[in-house]
Amino acid sequence: MNKRIISGIIVLMSFSLIGVGAIQYYWILKAVNLDEKNFNDKVMISLNNVKKKITQDTERILELQFYEDLGVVPPSEEINSGLPSEITVKPNKKSHELRNHAAEFNAKHLNQDELIENIDIDFLNTTLKAELEANDIDLHYEYGVYSNEFGSYFIENGSYTATIGDTTKSSNVADINPLFKAEYKISLFDNKTYNPGHLNIYFPGKKGFLWSNVLSVLLSSIIFTGLILFCFTYTIWVIVHQKKISEIKTDFINNMTHEFKTPIATISLASDSILSPSIIENQDKIRRFVGIIKQENKRMLSQVEKVLQMAQIDKENVELKFNPLNIHEIIQDAAINAELKIQSKGGQVTTNLQATKPIIDADVTHIASIINNLLDNAEKYTPEQPKIHIETQDAKGGLTLSVSDNGIGMSKDALKMIFEKFYRVHTGNLHDVKGFGLGLSYVKAMVEAHHGWVKADSELGKGSTFTIFLPEKQIG
Repeated sequence: MNKRIISGIIVLMSFSLIGVGAIQYYWILKAVNLDEKNFNDKVMISLNNVKKKITQDTERILELQFYEDLGVVPPSEEINSGLPSEITVKPNKKSHELRNHAAEFNAKHLNQDELIENIDIDFLNTTLKAELEANDIDLHYEYGVYSNEFGSYFIENGSYTATIGDTTKSSNVADINPLFKAEYKISLFDNKTYNPGHLNIYFPGKKGFLWSNVLSVLLSSIIFTGLILFCFTYTIWVIVHQKKISEIKTDFINNMTHEFKTPIATISLASDSILSPSIIENQDKIRRFVGIIKQENKRMLSQVEKVLQMAQIDKENVELKFNPLNIHEIIQDAAINAELKIQSKGGQVTTNLQATKPIIDADVTHIASIINNLLDNAEKYTPEQPKIHIETQDAKGGLTLSVSDNGIGMSKDALKMIFEKFYRVHTGNLHDVKGFGLGLSYVKAMVEAHHGWVKADSELGKGSTFTIFLPEKQIG
């Protein structure tokens, strides 16, 4: 699978996830809007019922005041006085005349603003609460009765306001009082010519209430979308990772073929030469060709041993023999062995062994292999006049060992992969660097087996530095 196909899959899946998320959000928002419409309808039904009852109650109060001013007992009370509460008597003709007279008087002489001023607060509170509960609205609210005459709220949340008519007070400032922005409003005692005021109601927790109705659906949507996104991301990661592994294994096969091709060809040529009639009688030449065969065979066995050794490490079958050893002595021996090859390229190896406690518990064979691998790696990736520096420093609980070179260096992407099995830093199309890409993966595995750590720092064109930490004592 090439990069173009992977990129196409990522774009397509991303577009699909965005589309699914947008559709889910659309339907959730639509459900919230539908709930809001139902909520609004219930509130307005409640307010209309409150308006009717408040109008009737206030007019009744004013009517009683009218009869009181005339010094006349209201017809309904006069007729029913002295009778049991469950018995009522229909008003007679005289009571009808009084009522009609009261109605005509109210219509001609009553100031509409007096209706606002004569609202019974307790009746308003009880009626408003009962109507909202009757319509299944159990939500905290704030309300107010606004007087157009005074230009301010006359009643707020069950109390008469002390700031009526004073527009400088906070309760009468539109930017401060949320009732001025309340979306639910209904006129009170209005007629064709005049509107004395209105009732406003405000629900501070309305949005939270509406969204709480779809909260379970919203959370489920987010969880399942998150799971799909996680699976998608993980799948893409696996595809990319497998692609890299496939490329590394392909490089490994190519490297292995190249590494084995030369010794096999040399062995084949030496064998054919031995069988030649002109050579078979010459013991010196036979010994020479046999030596070549043995040397090339040893070279092949060494390469196979590296692969088998890594397989054992993967299966955790390697048994380490921890014994006290002097790390400085091993470094000096490794530096002497590497110096001959490095000097042939016009380079040099320098050491700065500053660790004051060079004695550590470790496996001498693998520690020597670790150092040799780092030196070999530094020499291979420094084409001309390698300058390799080895340094030790004291560290908490052990020591650090660093190997620096002035080689070709590595990119940030290469640094992320150098400890992977079979990975080799690309140096172009030429096979100028030998190996299977197992050296650094072996170093990492063995250092971690010694309960240490390894890291690499590098810059293209300026060289690399590998630093390992080895503990002084092994636990367990």
